[in-house]
Amino acid sequence: MTPTAEPAQDIHRATYREVLAEPRIRLLFSTRTVAITGDALRISTFSVLVFAATGSALWSALAFGIGFLPQLFGSLLLGSLADRLPPRALIVGGYALECAAALLLALVRMPIAASLGVVALVALATPVFSGASSRLVAQWLEGDAYVLGRSLNNIAASGAQLFGLALGGAVVAVFGPHRALAVSAALYLGCALAIRIRLPRLQPGEIGGAAADPRGDGGAVRASLRGAGLLLRGRTVRRLMLAQWLPCAFVAGAEGLIVAYAGGRHFAPGWYAVLMGCLPVGMLVGDLLVGRFLRPPTRERLVVPLIVLMGLPLVGFAAEPGVGVSSCLLLFCGFGFAYGLGLQRPFLDALPHDGQGQAFGLLGSGSMTLQGVGPACFGSVAAGIGTGGAIALAGCAAALTAGWMLTWHTPTSPVPVPDHSTGSERHPKQHACSSPPQ
Repeated sequence: MTPTAEPAQDIHRATYREVLAEPRIRLLFSTRTVAITGDALRISTFSVLVFAATGSALWSALAFGIGFLPQLFGSLLLGSLADRLPPRALIVGGYALECAAALLLALVRMPIAASLGVVALVALATPVFSGASSRLVAQWLEGDAYVLGRSLNNIAASGAQLFGLALGGAVVAVFGPHRALAVSAALYLGCALAIRIRLPRLQPGEIGGAAADPRGDGGAVRASLRGAGLLLRGRTVRRLMLAQWLPCAFVAGAEGLIVAYAGGRHFAPGWYAVLMGCLPVGMLVGDLLVGRFLRPPTRERLVVPLIVLMGLPLVGFAAEPGVGVSSCLLLFCGFGFAYGLGLQRPFLDALPHDGQGQAFGLLGSGSMTLQGVGPACFGSVAAGIGTGGAIALAGCAAALTAGWMLTWHTPTSPVPVPDHSTGSERHPKQHACSSPPQ
């Protein structure tokens, strides 16, 4: 991605210490980390339960992905509520709903279809809760501190997913899957209580933009569809969303083939887990290095090279390498995920101020949905050309996204930011936000 015109104050490189100095950010960061651990524990345990009940790999895979696919529909139909309702109530409600769903799965013996329906309903509402939380982070962190806040979120997600998967295996082995689901419910409950007690009660109007009646303007569904249409019709916002969605979806397609690749190459039992762990380890290292040591303009200039780094290592799987080379390729691929840090400020500056919550919800839900679709698509390809070839094809597709981004603008023209009040475009400027009273 080419550099943009930068005001002098944007050149300041923030630190993780500055980000975590804000107590409300520490609260959101810590509770989200615990919740992601609960997510990984619940998803893996639920898949184990479904497989034990059905003996079907298809049903087990559906149980794993059912929490991702409905999120896009939830964002389109309910996303405006993230900007129209008090954020603390939304975040607490989200954690409480996840707690209730985990308890229901743990304590009530339901038909498989009903269990999947419970998880899907929670996923439908997830973009509203996550959008409200992301909007608070965007309002409370300015300039480069916001980018590092997103970096911390990525680091937390990688670490918590690894820990949650390991915890899930240990808890299921010792206590069984139903008690493991109860443990995940306890984690969600702890997050809900922490937010309820420690986060200030804020109205939507206190965090930027005017408060709105969720029943006004034809109802939440109509407002959500209209807001999503406005976001996606804006060329800059649409491009920046696709740039954050597509490479991750292609890599998720490759990731979904790792188990089959390891089995086809007759790797020793357990090595598939090592290979799957290489991606989040690479992501964690990449975010730490790019976020901590590179200045904001440098991160934005490295977006395209990092996407190339994300995709090209996967092309090496066409040669069907062994365990050691495969691990290194996946580590480098994971490192490339740090490209997203260079897109955070342009994306934030391109958003309408009173629709940030819905935009963040749409960004996250679209990413999760496409990452659910990616494995199915490349799994179908693997049936024809083999797993190594399909992984390589996914890497090529991710790298080609970088070529598409090079066509956006010339090196001398800044990224245009849409002016949603006039329909025209303006040059980027520093996002102005003030911290609300505690």
